[in-house]
Amino acid sequence: MKVTVDDSRCCGSGQCVLLAPEVFDQREDDATVVLLDATPPDGMHAAVRDAAAMCPGEVITVDEA
Repeated sequence: MKVTVDDSRCCGSGQCVLLAPEVFDQREDDATVVLLDATPPDGMHAAVRDAAAMCPGEVITVDEA
């Protein structure tokens, strides 16, 4: 799994951080998403998929290859 984010479209809702805090964080100044781990371990894949699905700005892309 490879994860990318388009932080220019992030609305700062924080759903990604709540669902996968090992993979996502937020900047303190504007709450924009910060990608902590672009290749998360297998045990995090379901949470990352959920975070991508729940993102209101649709800024998280998950490549399963």
